[in-house]
Amino acid sequence: MVGNTEPFIVAYQNSVSFLSQARAWLAAAMALLGCALLTACGGSGEAAGGGEVKTVTIASIAYPYQGKQVYNGVNGVVIEQGWLKEQLAKKGVDLVFTPVSTAVGGPLINEGFSGKRIDFASYGDFPAVIAVAGGVPLKIVAPVGQGQDVYIVVRKGLAARSIADLKGKRIALHRGRPWELPFSKLVDSSGLKLSDFKIVNINPSATPAALQSGSVDAAVLLSDGLLVEQKGIGRVIWSTKQASADWKMRAELFGRADFVDAHPDLTQLVVEAFVRAAAWASDEANKAEVIRRAARGALPEDIVAKDYAESGIAWRERFSPIFGPAVREHYRSVADYALERGLIRKKVDTGALLDERFVDKALKDLKLEQFWAREGGARK
Repeated sequence: MVGNTEPFIVAYQNSVSFLSQARAWLAAAMALLGCALLTACGGSGEAAGGGEVKTVTIASIAYPYQGKQVYNGVNGVVIEQGWLKEQLAKKGVDLVFTPVSTAVGGPLINEGFSGKRIDFASYGDFPAVIAVAGGVPLKIVAPVGQGQDVYIVVRKGLAARSIADLKGKRIALHRGRPWELPFSKLVDSSGLKLSDFKIVNINPSATPAALQSGSVDAAVLLSDGLLVEQKGIGRVIWSTKQASADWKMRAELFGRADFVDAHPDLTQLVVEAFVRAAAWASDEANKAEVIRRAARGALPEDIVAKDYAESGIAWRERFSPIFGPAVREHYRSVADYALERGLIRKKVDTGALLDERFVDKALKDLKLEQFWAREGGARK
């Protein structure tokens, strides 16, 4: 039997229209089915009552590539370096990475945390805040980079040049996902409301076809927005590159709070593995390889390279695991904004959400205390 999903399903309902609610329930059902399969395959190996651990389970977005699921970014480096698997094996603990499709993303990971089938997950800021507000205890144990840009793309032939020009238009926006907040902030800062647009709640994978057919006039996307533009389907009219760095979508390594507190030794190994991987990815000499890996099963290499190059973030800082002011301010902003706009019902204590002790120790043990800028994301 899968865990109780009511807390974050209610949170999703708060932020969507009647039609979007139906779709949110469908997404939740997909998540439940996915977690049922996950349970059958093992899931978290923590003994009842927080006793001996047999398995550490980490969930992350994965992509189909050459007949298998691959993990991009720092997650993939952790797997390929093999250090974490070796260190856990010395303690008699297995390491399991659970692949999560972008189609279900946050809801599936939140359900995994709620049902205690996963111990850690690398995923987005907004879904995690929704989970915490809904009663799922989480902690950020390591930042994973300095954020991703969000793009607004209009369909080919539409003369719109700004968000104001899209008033009354149909905009594809996958509700409850991390890119919803930058879009909402842009709408607010332009003196508009979400109700000024016809929001169409569809998955990003279906968005290019919707733009091409004219079913929607614009879409909110991540770097796949650049691919839509490259293919001539649409045109980018705005991105978070034009806004404060705090508007970028962030993803971190989250841990289940009860697991983290009960097993700090295992948590330390997990965090150290991610810091090791971040240091490797931050080396300019590995830049081409990082881009190649990031493109596997996801986007063409030239699109990944363009997204990185135009971000305004120095390469070494892109994968920084530092808990700098930018990280703290970002989550305070996300939590406050979500509460103010009725996207969540309960205030989230972001001070309690951030757990810096493991990164601090990893940096000291690995002699990386001066490797990254202490503000956690210096600009070029």
